[in-house]
Amino acid sequence: MTDDEVAFLGSVEQARMIRAKEISPVELVTLYLERCDRLNPRLHAYLTLAADYALREADRATRGLGEPDLPPFHGVPISIKDLADTAGIRTTHGTASHRDHVPTVDDPVVAKLKRAGFIILGKSNTPEYGVGSTDPIGYDTCRNPWDLTRTVGGSSGGAAAAAAAGLCAVSHGGDGGGSIRIPAAYCGVVGVKPSRGRISNSPNIPSLLATAGPISRTVADAAGFLDAVSGYGTGDPWWLDRPARPFLEEAATEPGRLRIAVSTDCPEAPPFRGNADAITATSKVLLDLGHEVEEVTVPWPGADTDRAFFVSYGGKLAASQDEMPRRELLDPIIQHMLDIVVGLTAEEYVRAENHLRLVSRQVVAFFSDYDVLLCPSVAVPPLPIERLRDEQVDAEASLLVTSTFNITGQPAFSLPMHWHDDGMPVGVQIVGRPADEATLFRLAAQLENAKPWAARRPPCE
Repeated sequence: MTDDEVAFLGSVEQARMIRAKEISPVELVTLYLERCDRLNPRLHAYLTLAADYALREADRATRGLGEPDLPPFHGVPISIKDLADTAGIRTTHGTASHRDHVPTVDDPVVAKLKRAGFIILGKSNTPEYGVGSTDPIGYDTCRNPWDLTRTVGGSSGGAAAAAAAGLCAVSHGGDGGGSIRIPAAYCGVVGVKPSRGRISNSPNIPSLLATAGPISRTVADAAGFLDAVSGYGTGDPWWLDRPARPFLEEAATEPGRLRIAVSTDCPEAPPFRGNADAITATSKVLLDLGHEVEEVTVPWPGADTDRAFFVSYGGKLAASQDEMPRRELLDPIIQHMLDIVVGLTAEEYVRAENHLRLVSRQVVAFFSDYDVLLCPSVAVPPLPIERLRDEQVDAEASLLVTSTFNITGQPAFSLPMHWHDDGMPVGVQIVGRPADEATLFRLAAQLENAKPWAARRPPCE
């Protein structure tokens, strides 16, 4: 097997190879660091490469191979989104004022990933505080591995680029309105937003909208990641019971015949032919697999919900202003969000939150008749990078096609089921009932087997 072939193997297969002593963690980390040295200056998928740390941990993992009860991903390299604190490794949060910030404590999800045996290669590129496309002011803009002139979206853009370009086995991401699914769709990889309450961030302050999640090249790797980090934390205000069995097992299980609603609509956005083609092609695969497929009109929320979402999301940012740089140093997108919420009364804020709760009930009720919704992952194709700062252009056009399921807390995956005429990937989104990642993993794995995508390589070498 060539080095490139090894680099594009998933975390589950790499873990098996390490246990079988077909490759060592030192060899694997060295391979990825060499690829990062070659490709990251063009892609800017990583803001920080933790080479010394990764090699030190890889050496320790290699020496520990004979120990009993090794963790499931012993010695497997991973990237961590630079919004998550990593002890001893620079964490910028995408803001220039944190250029030299080195935390002393890991975020809870990072600690779980390390306990599962993963080795941190570095911190993936993200916009300031996770808002907008992945072009943080004061740092290099992340570029799409399929076309270096185009965006990766946001905010887990570096995570998606690293996974797509073979710069890690699997990536840690975060999704508060589409921040895993949008870059996964743009980069031709798998992106999973878990259900609300699936992953605890205890003892940190929880977010109603945002959750950590995986970005990977295969469905199994996403499932293994979620198995490693799921679970209740003391004092969590909402949580889910542990699933009946590991998600990795679900990904190896047939889904049975499902009733699947299909929509090509993107609320508040113009039609994108790539989306229609991707949905049509995926619907045909689903029919061939024996599922019941029905075209529907989704009760998407409207512009009033879009504003309520930004009030809720922006309110969390506004509450953290004491930890931020001076307002005039912030990204204009963040300044705009703060303008929306600063000065609102408590009544106005609660009214927005109540609106989101009512919308949740309406959207979830739609799923009473369907097991899964198939719809676009993004509203528009990835824009040229030079247009990202154009005030007249919204890089994602409409977030409602993704943020709706942050509002409801439902699980939602982006799968790389289609490629456009110009060679760019087009993701499709599958959405499940509340707390039903199991069905989505079964269906996603079935689609992956029917129309494999992992062998595709972006032309960024």
